[in-house]
Amino acid sequence: MDSVVLGVDLGTSAVKVLAVDASGAVVAEQSVSYDLQQPHPGYSEQRPEDWVTGTTQAIQQLIRVDHLDPAAIKGISYSGQMHGLVLLDDAGQVLRPAILWNDTRTTAQCAEISAAMGDEFTQITGNRPLEGFTLTKLLWVKENEPEIWQKVATFVLPKDYVRYRMTGQLAMDYSDATGTVLLDVKTGQWSQQIAEALEIPLRICPPLIKSVDFAGNITPKYAKTTGLPITTKIYGGAADNAAGAVGAGILSNDKVMASIGTSGVVLKYEDDPTVDYHGVLQFEDHAFPDKYYSMGVTLAAGYSLSWFKHTFAADEDFSAMVQSASQSTVGANGLLFTPYIVGERAPYADANVRGSFIGVDGTHHRYDFVRSVLEGIIFSFKDLMQIYQDHGSDFKTVVAIGGGAKSPLWLQIQADIFNHPVVSLENEQGPGMGAAMIAATGLGWFDSMEACADTFVHYGKVYQPIAENVTAYADIYRIYQKVYGQTKDLSAELLDYRRTH
Repeated sequence: MDSVVLGVDLGTSAVKVLAVDASGAVVAEQSVSYDLQQPHPGYSEQRPEDWVTGTTQAIQQLIRVDHLDPAAIKGISYSGQMHGLVLLDDAGQVLRPAILWNDTRTTAQCAEISAAMGDEFTQITGNRPLEGFTLTKLLWVKENEPEIWQKVATFVLPKDYVRYRMTGQLAMDYSDATGTVLLDVKTGQWSQQIAEALEIPLRICPPLIKSVDFAGNITPKYAKTTGLPITTKIYGGAADNAAGAVGAGILSNDKVMASIGTSGVVLKYEDDPTVDYHGVLQFEDHAFPDKYYSMGVTLAAGYSLSWFKHTFAADEDFSAMVQSASQSTVGANGLLFTPYIVGERAPYADANVRGSFIGVDGTHHRYDFVRSVLEGIIFSFKDLMQIYQDHGSDFKTVVAIGGGAKSPLWLQIQADIFNHPVVSLENEQGPGMGAAMIAATGLGWFDSMEACADTFVHYGKVYQPIAENVTAYADIYRIYQKVYGQTKDLSAELLDYRRTH
């Protein structure tokens, strides 16, 4: 059997493991789902052990079900859900459930950071303090669970914990480290200034490595569990959005990535660490050494569609439900959806705003609602792309990955709302492919990730904007832009009522 690498994509709802050969072909894949705990409104937690168990089961299934030769697996790397906080004691044991990226309990801690550091924080990190970031979660535990805080020896992010359990070595790659907002993005070091201002001991910050750095061989214990040889090499890996950008070939300034997963991301490659989006967009280290990316996040992109299906079309095939939107019109017959159903991150950074359907009429059908959800998600992406255009970015193509790349109808909606060509990938595998590319590059199969992308990344059909649709969507988008300002206060009042009754 030819040699392969494994790309472990550790998501919010499941882990997917791809086996990829040196030509970039996916020879096998397995996935294992796990649960999300939401003990209170705004809380989102998972058990780190579930990630390890899921990853291990997926690897075992590749060997036992797909008959992958363990000796053919030469290297493994990771894509991981960002920002999640995993706290470990001095024996490496997990101290509490992980607090995830979409947890919004830390509004008070965001205000605390702003009060303590003001604009200086954004100058150091390239980001504003937001509920999703790891630093705010550290502060929340420090202030609300002091008995746990006293036991903290280190913290890591989700993929780092899985790598630690496979290798016995603690580390965090730069792309995930910038997402903690404890890293000085210009120096590439943990920020002593932030740590001192917020009384976070730097000793709990893990060692830093590059995405393609060798992170260790798997331990004899893990080898025995999975059947992998102890010579299997492990590489650092990257935050899911960085890995997704690698897998989508976002290697230059002329492309942006539009990714629809549970959340939604508009991401752009950056050369210059001094570019200033005033914290409205996140700024992160890329998986490419000494390169960067900026991104804006819609918290409930694919989740909005999943929520709609679960609530109103539980027994219908997902693809059929999406395709039903073709029975509606551009603008969903005057129905407008805002996807703020769990709050919003960019451009509004508002944990209390909630979603809405505007313009509901007695003549509307379910397919109009489906279309309005598809369009509303992309309007939220348009908000983010508008920021790039206001800063003079001249990108030419949008590369669509994730759920939004699986429907020709939705791809055309993207092209029409963005007024840019939209292209999907022939071998779209999302961040898992990026993780595999990191492992392939780390092993030395390629001289660089750019060279790896030349072999692994292949683009499919290009969807061109349709002029009359572009004009119609421009008019609807002007209405969409007004909705947040009209509903934010009402959303906060309703959420407060729910919390107190």
